[in-house]
Amino acid sequence: MKTTMTGSEHERARENQAMFARIAPRYDLMNRLMTAGMDMSWRRELIERAALQAGARVLDIGTGTGDLAQQVSARCPQCVAIASDYTFEMMNTGRRNGRTLNFNAADALHLPFPSDTFDAVVSGFLLRNVTDLERALREQFRILKQSGRWVALDTTRPEKNLLTPFIQFYLQRIIPALGKYIAGQGDAYGYLTRSTQNFLRAEELANLAQRAGFREVGFARKNFGTIAIHWGMK
Repeated sequence: MKTTMTGSEHERARENQAMFARIAPRYDLMNRLMTAGMDMSWRRELIERAALQAGARVLDIGTGTGDLAQQVSARCPQCVAIASDYTFEMMNTGRRNGRTLNFNAADALHLPFPSDTFDAVVSGFLLRNVTDLERALREQFRILKQSGRWVALDTTRPEKNLLTPFIQFYLQRIIPALGKYIAGQGDAYGYLTRSTQNFLRAEELANLAQRAGFREVGFARKNFGTIAIHWGMK
């Protein structure tokens, strides 16, 4: 298994960071538009599956503007939520939008936290963007306490069915168009579409989570099979 990034992986990481910096000002708005607001309910379900108790320490890794961490704090005011990302512009946008969170700069492949620190690790649309998915999962496993919960919301490749042509049209045409006219970043949202189409199927990601050490692994598909909520326990 890889423990360091190759030159091409470093380059991809820098490109991703620059891309997310460009789309930060309209990131939350685009999420609402692309999902017709359904992403809010997906995040609520994610938090429910984390089974948070008062006093729990929760890491939202790849927090972006802090959308998910904000919902964690609202749902469990007695929890200690850490909002971590490696794109400063994303976190600064969250601050400008009035989110008074504990923001923390962190690389998902090299988390700056001791082992056995958190009661839950959550993420929203992080995993498809990391350069070493297995390492990212191992890092999240490492920093969880025993019986801690891992819950991740991300895209997944859907099974082919009668809706496939409509899903492909939406991904390939509608989302880049929204990105161009709403966020002024058509190319960036073209990348996000491609990363969705090239990401693992839910079953494959569940297998990787088990290989990373998680038990009681499961997932639930959403949005015509294009989104999945994954979970597991240490």
